[in-house]
Amino acid sequence: MAIVWEWWFLFPSAIMISTIAMASGVGGAIFFSPLFIIVLGLDPKVAIGAALLTELFGFSSGLIAYKKSKLIDFKLGIAMLKFSIPAAVLGTLLGAYIPSDILKAIFATGIIYIGYQIFISWRAEEREKQEALNKREFAINYESELTDANKNVFRYTVCYKNQGRMFATIGGMFVGMISVGLGELMDFHLVSRCKVPTPVAVATAIFAVVVTVFVASIGHFYNFFFNSPPAVMNQALAVVMFTIPGVLIGGQIGPRLQRILSPDIIKAGLSILFIIVGCLMYFTLIK
Repeated sequence: MAIVWEWWFLFPSAIMISTIAMASGVGGAIFFSPLFIIVLGLDPKVAIGAALLTELFGFSSGLIAYKKSKLIDFKLGIAMLKFSIPAAVLGTLLGAYIPSDILKAIFATGIIYIGYQIFISWRAEEREKQEALNKREFAINYESELTDANKNVFRYTVCYKNQGRMFATIGGMFVGMISVGLGELMDFHLVSRCKVPTPVAVATAIFAVVVTVFVASIGHFYNFFFNSPPAVMNQALAVVMFTIPGVLIGGQIGPRLQRILSPDIIKAGLSILFIIVGCLMYFTLIK
């Protein structure tokens, strides 16, 4: 397989995207899929498969960093995986039979919705960030306690558990179909609805996404190997040759950035960016 040197810019782009994803908890595929479709002109099914494989490596790198920091609530993550993994398998099976234009429309709708939800949660946090009621309440009344590697103690209660399971199911299905959704919905539920500390929520979401994306990636690449011409696999491999090294680097930078960057800045910027990308995806559907 020949290296497509014209795609060299994917390497620095992957570092930047992975850094943002690891710092915020959103799936890197939410950036990679539009990049592959709009800039490289790949078929959506090829783009989604390549984005999932890229995200798998990037999130695995970030997962190692967060595990060292002892910020992952494994009990909570496993509870979400019970719903996200079966949904991801179903989404992968459905995605193989959905036309490319419909996948684009689903992706555009999903990314705009996620951007809107992040914006709503950011606005809510802006209104409440001067209040210390939740912190005082959790100091006395809490269900979970986690101490990180720096001896910081986080106390919190995961609320609306049925809603969390619903988000895990929907997010898992979206991961299988269009490569994004689980991390964004988990972050929204845990941080915005339940006031789980952002470092714990982000680290736990990344753990759940890594496992779910791994399952979804198997389905996509099974289709590539057995149901697609060799040119399709060669396209995907030509992409990930640049993106995987980049996300491995960004996966180590993101968790460090998360500790110093304001969550308000991250969420406000991401919400606007997601809405813009979703609109661009709709634009590509105009014949």
